[in-house]
Amino acid sequence: MRKIIVTGFSGFVSRHFLDYLYESHIEARVLGLDIAEPRFDLTPYQDRLSISFRSVNLMEEESVTEILQEFSPDEILHLAAFSSVSYSWRHPGDCFHNNTRVFLSVAEAVRKLHLPTRILSVGSSEVYGNVEEGALPLREDYPIHPLSPYAIARQAQEQLSQVYTEHFGVNLVLTRSFNHIGPRQDERFVIPSFISRALAVKASGKKEGSIETGDISLTRDFLDVRDVVRAYDCLLQQGKAGQVYNVCSGTERPLSALLLEIGDILGIRLEGKVNPDLVRPDDNRRVVGANERIRQDTGWEPWIPLRQTLEDMIHYMESVKSNQ
Repeated sequence: MRKIIVTGFSGFVSRHFLDYLYESHIEARVLGLDIAEPRFDLTPYQDRLSISFRSVNLMEEESVTEILQEFSPDEILHLAAFSSVSYSWRHPGDCFHNNTRVFLSVAEAVRKLHLPTRILSVGSSEVYGNVEEGALPLREDYPIHPLSPYAIARQAQEQLSQVYTEHFGVNLVLTRSFNHIGPRQDERFVIPSFISRALAVKASGKKEGSIETGDISLTRDFLDVRDVVRAYDCLLQQGKAGQVYNVCSGTERPLSALLLEIGDILGIRLEGKVNPDLVRPDDNRRVVGANERIRQDTGWEPWIPLRQTLEDMIHYMESVKSNQ
């Protein structure tokens, strides 16, 4: 039976990882670590998974070390981080300190305890920054040029990961995860926010409407979170130590196209009106990744079409709003 620690346990991705383990009939003991209690019920998983939770400040290295010594995990899925780029612009120091400190607590605990534990250090495609058209799709060997406080924190996490792998022998695999979306994602993020406001237009009885947006001419590489967590497990099992892997669909789509598709699913016509206050400074104009490395090393590939993802997100949000 696998013994897995999941940091950032109370977040969006972690719950989908539990769903993946459960639905794949993977036998595992899972210990969730987070400063906040999970808002979801663990009971439905317990007939197949052994799940426990510890509330801990992951910046407290001594506490993390004690937990790892007691649990002795085979694997750590390190999800804990402030993941909002917009938050990092408002609180750059807080974002950098938190995201690097929590990573160091985990890596240092594994190093000091001489554990063979594999750590999947989840990072972000934001480290690439703006690139020339000819450089797309983005490959892992492309020079990185982070442009936001969030991206700089992720770059530091990558560099620390390489130090711990090359000099301390810690068994680390790294990701550069591109935009992932799916049911249960917080409305602070762009696609759930589109869906929430589109549902409001539909609820008003109108056949068309406009919503305030940032710059929807930007393109992004969107991947269903259920494909993401499957990729994470493939990397925990088959990724090469010290290697960086893009986790992406390999297809770019403009935000404007997703807005139109959400409207199409709901049977309404949507228009985006740009609010300058929602436009981020130095935002990447185009983002699309190459996923050959993860395909070759693990056999993973994306399965879920984007329209299905949007339909599932809409159905989930409709059910939530109907119960409010």
